[in-house]
Amino acid sequence: MEILMKLAIAGGLSLIIGIERELKKKPVGLKTSLVIATFSCLLTIISIETAYTTPPRPDINITMDPLRLAAQIVSGIGFLGAGVILRKGNDSITGLTTAAMIWGAAGIGIAVGAGFYAEAFMTVVIVVIGIELFAPFLTKIGPKRLRSREFSLKVQMKNYEDISMLLTYMQQHEMHVESIRISDMLIANDTTEHEVAIRFTTIQQNTISLYKDLHTQNYLEKIDIELLS
Repeated sequence: MEILMKLAIAGGLSLIIGIERELKKKPVGLKTSLVIATFSCLLTIISIETAYTTPPRPDINITMDPLRLAAQIVSGIGFLGAGVILRKGNDSITGLTTAAMIWGAAGIGIAVGAGFYAEAFMTVVIVVIGIELFAPFLTKIGPKRLRSREFSLKVQMKNYEDISMLLTYMQQHEMHVESIRISDMLIANDTTEHEVAIRFTTIQQNTISLYKDLHTQNYLEKIDIELLS
């Protein structure tokens, strides 16, 4: 009964993390978290029980580490975590929080399997509160750097002199440029246009309003803007 109770607690706590990821439409959701935590708990139980229930042999001195399997879970779970970390075409990295959640789900299973019920429960509570309440709270009233959102902007223009005008416009509107890439594009009739790719941060969080504001600049031929974070 104690083993069944441990498996049920591990599964129940993992559902909290799984639902949080599911609501945010992340690749690792409820089912994945449930599987990871429950099987991690099972392996931990097997590791501990085997170490203490293996009968001694007079001819061989057997010494077993009660948490040997648990140690392998921690290292092996990195394989799943690496699979959800993605690098987009705009050089942004996504999936780090989800990968950490996978590692955390395994940690919940190990903790419950080893008998640390209260510690596992408090860990889940702290993580959920930090992600759902504390982090959004800081983005609203925290330091300016934390309230800033990162955007990727690609524009086309005919005259390279207009690049300076664009950067001046962004500076005036508190858009802080993180990186910039400029390339030439050969179009019909041997005409050359310039493509500028910029990553910038700003406290203005509305993508639509940014798009409308940039369209007021007549020298911009084409605008492609994306919210990164």
